[in-house]
Amino acid sequence: MKLRNFLFTIFIATVCVACTTVALTGRKQLSLVSDSQILAMSAASYSDFIKESPLSTDQTKTAMVKRVGSKIASAVVSYMNSVGRAADIADYQWEYNLVQSDDVNAFCMPGGKIVVYTGILPVTQSENGLAVVLGHEIAHAVARHSSEQMSQQVALEAGSSVISGLLGGASQTTQNIVGTVYGLTGSLGTLKFSRQHEYEADHMGLVFMAMAGYDPNGAVTFWQRMAQQSGGSSFELLSTHPSDAKRIAEIQKFLPEALQYYKK
Repeated sequence: MKLRNFLFTIFIATVCVACTTVALTGRKQLSLVSDSQILAMSAASYSDFIKESPLSTDQTKTAMVKRVGSKIASAVVSYMNSVGRAADIADYQWEYNLVQSDDVNAFCMPGGKIVVYTGILPVTQSENGLAVVLGHEIAHAVARHSSEQMSQQVALEAGSSVISGLLGGASQTTQNIVGTVYGLTGSLGTLKFSRQHEYEADHMGLVFMAMAGYDPNGAVTFWQRMAQQSGGSSFELLSTHPSDAKRIAEIQKFLPEALQYYKK
């Protein structure tokens, strides 16, 4: 039992030490996966995706995506330099592509690899609306949300093994209950982190778009249009994304801070 307690203590200490803070928000996050691993996987996945995806032939819209993405990325780089965290994104190689697809979506992979689907442009409606989307997606990358999710999975697997060992001959039911209490089993145990990431990306994205010269007030009307597009949201507990109404309410709370950075 002493050995088990020792191992459990070591596990907890390791998890506590392996923490970083998110730029701008200051939230502590788990970091058990190296940036080099994440960036290598991201670059390979992005390369494969671009090879298999039809790029838009609309030069005007493609230029807009590159322009908005570049302006926000430049604002992010300036901000990270100003707060002494340039090293966090030193290896980012920013790239912006518009993919021909009806999907209403966009994403930014770790390392600054950005994709916008043409299907989201009718909802963004303008360059400012697109800045809402790209600010949010770039924020996910800057906040290292993918790395944090992977680190959580590593901790889940390691923690489950440690707790199982500590419980010894306990029944499977008891082990499952303890695992659930400690958030080590079941998909619902990690959903709150995904929703937290969404709110954090909204928060950071508003600031980043404002720093780039885009009006963050446009985020409210954009998400209202998204709500109309989706026809309503699913039950929030079972979704990794916040409900539209709650998201808009949170964005309105973040706006005063973001507007301090906004210069027309």
